[in-house]
Amino acid sequence: MPELPEVETYVRELTPDLRNRVISGATVRWQRTVAAPTVAEFIMNVQGYRFTDFARRGKYMLFGLTKADATETTDPLPQRQTLLVHLRMTGRLIAHAQPTAPDKHTHVVFDLTDGGQVHFQDSRKFGRIWLVADPQVVLEDLGPEPLDGSFALDAFRETLQSRSATIKALLLDQHIVAGVGNIYADESLHLAHIHPARTASTLTGDEVAALHQAIQRVLQKAIAGHGSSLGTSGIQNYQRPGGEAGSFQEEHRVFQRTGQPCMT
Repeated sequence: MPELPEVETYVRELTPDLRNRVISGATVRWQRTVAAPTVAEFIMNVQGYRFTDFARRGKYMLFGLTKADATETTDPLPQRQTLLVHLRMTGRLIAHAQPTAPDKHTHVVFDLTDGGQVHFQDSRKFGRIWLVADPQVVLEDLGPEPLDGSFALDAFRETLQSRSATIKALLLDQHIVAGVGNIYADESLHLAHIHPARTASTLTGDEVAALHQAIQRVLQKAIAGHGSSLGTSGIQNYQRPGGEAGSFQEEHRVFQRTGQPCMT
């Protein structure tokens, strides 16, 4: 599943491809991909909006949309909306410069006024898309972002000290810290010299501080490596928007390295 570094890579690399392009229409080929609003409302309400803002929150991509025709005063739709995309396990968002035939794994197609398209592909069909006026409706339960000031060491320590779950289980809880999944939980715990099965409340203050720092270091390095592409190439392997692989898997110390020499 794409985690924070992979989603951050998508946002950064799609920004120059999509900025200021205008959506002229949308086709939904797998209805459950659209989480909200209804499919009919989604198709109607996304037309005529320009991609203007790009951000990430946890494992979500946020595309800020602004009405392309600001002179229309009778339109009941808001001036701004947000398109949220969660890739889940195998989702991909691909910008095409010209109309492109969708493959069997393409579930949503956005047509652009310049003749291009954006395809949402997902072989496992777990990915979801929302179109909302207020993104907090979707994001309100997420924990702090591990790479900004909201991820405070004191609050992190206080949270862990009151929990009887394993430390890895808590790192995977998006209410505790947003964007960390199996890959980067394992890598962070190893870097901090903490066993993933440890009960969170047994960690010392120094161990919590080491883990807090390790999470940030690992995520920053993974972003620099454009994320992790694992296994054999193909539709179920993470790829960057242009189809290239990430490279951070080459620096993994523990994830999917069972039986291999230990990297210390």
